[in-house]
Amino acid sequence: MRNGTLLAAIDLGSNSFRLEIGRYEHGQVQRIEYLKETVRQGNALDERRNLSPEAMQRGWECLSRFSERLQQIRKTHIRAVATQTLREARNREVFLARSREILGLPVEVISGNEEARLIYLGVASLLPASEEKRLVIDIGGRSTELIQGTDIKPRHTASFPLGSVGWSMSFFADGKLTEKTFYQAEVAAQAVLGEAYNHFGPGQWDIAYGTSGTVSAVADILQAAGMPADQISIKGMQWLRQELIAAGSTAKVELAGLKEDRRPVIGGGVSILTALMELLQIETLEVAQGALRHGVLAEMIKRSARKSDIRDVSVRRLARKFVMDAQQSQRVKRIALQIMGKLVNNSDSDLTSLLKRQLGWAAQLHEIGFAISHDDYHKHGAYILDNADLPGFNVQELHRLSRLILGQQGKLKNLDTDFDEDYFSALLVALRLAIILCHARRDPDISVLRFESDTEERRFRVSVPAEWARGYPQSAHLLRQETLAWQKTSWAFELLET
Repeated sequence: MRNGTLLAAIDLGSNSFRLEIGRYEHGQVQRIEYLKETVRQGNALDERRNLSPEAMQRGWECLSRFSERLQQIRKTHIRAVATQTLREARNREVFLARSREILGLPVEVISGNEEARLIYLGVASLLPASEEKRLVIDIGGRSTELIQGTDIKPRHTASFPLGSVGWSMSFFADGKLTEKTFYQAEVAAQAVLGEAYNHFGPGQWDIAYGTSGTVSAVADILQAAGMPADQISIKGMQWLRQELIAAGSTAKVELAGLKEDRRPVIGGGVSILTALMELLQIETLEVAQGALRHGVLAEMIKRSARKSDIRDVSVRRLARKFVMDAQQSQRVKRIALQIMGKLVNNSDSDLTSLLKRQLGWAAQLHEIGFAISHDDYHKHGAYILDNADLPGFNVQELHRLSRLILGQQGKLKNLDTDFDEDYFSALLVALRLAIILCHARRDPDISVLRFESDTEERRFRVSVPAEWARGYPQSAHLLRQETLAWQKTSWAFELLET
């Protein structure tokens, strides 16, 4: 990445949306602009976990304002990620589709563990290099992330489904702040967080850091009360808890440093943080400057190096875990990429690189379902990918991989809606043809084959010399069968034997 490159990260949190714009200079990102808007989508999920139209509209209006600030930045240097609320929302595709139109790029829904990994990367990127064992805590609107690591490497990550917005709705919905409600909220929080003790309890870390929403809000209040800046002590939490109880309700709380947008969720946030500090025996929590959005920026820089993408590592680890035939996977990958090169003509080098990686990952993992059964292994493989939690991947990327693996063989009618996705059909046909040509688990001779595509007519064509077909009769038979597989899809597949 060149010095002076502008980068932007958008964090669609459950309580607030944030935009961080920075300039890359000598391995670091210098802040140019930071915007934050309280959207509070976390309290707008109904009993069926559908996001309300009003909440979606608030989000779209915020993203429209963010979009104005992003006009001078290349789309490939902008990344938008969404967290717990959109992980839960059953109608998230409605929100995501309109968001993509507004921003001109997709919003990535990331898993809880991926959110935790990026939070740690963001915190570590703004801390000095150190061999200290770190604990990082982030209490968001609907989830809480815990990470234990050293320097920039996370060792253990966890995400729990409780946050300041959700907990405030559950225990402080009427705005009353009493000893009883705080006790109930803290006991419930420790019940959810109890399993965190093993990896994040005393002895597992040297110093504890807190970041973002609730932690920043509490730190501001304690500092305004005369306590040390950028620190939260258990004594400070006890003092704050008593101040809130003395006020009796959120409407009557008068504390210097408490921002108005935090008032409705202060009860939930304080109860979770108190419970967490007591559970993990944290005497003092240091307030970190880094956060999820900084981790997203740091990850973009690493990916730009092309040789440092955590997704490549995740795919290799998964393949080893399921004891796959590495030689066959690499053979299919090599042939699939050669075929794709004939079918996809795009001047956008970043897009082409991404498509190659997606196809390469699918090829490397195409036999992962064998670990369950050789019968319907493509279905088992798709299930694994749809339910995997791989560092570096967002939910949509894993689903796209699962659809490629599901479609690697057999009928394609169940994938018909996927054919409208950008370049999905080209990746799928390249993968299917590579598997066909490598069916004997040896390097195929494809030098005389010709691969073509016509996006306007939505047609793929493979030309095969008659002599080659006679020399490889099984491969020729499978290619003829391929013409039948595509008949009930929106694309056509032609085999010309010359």
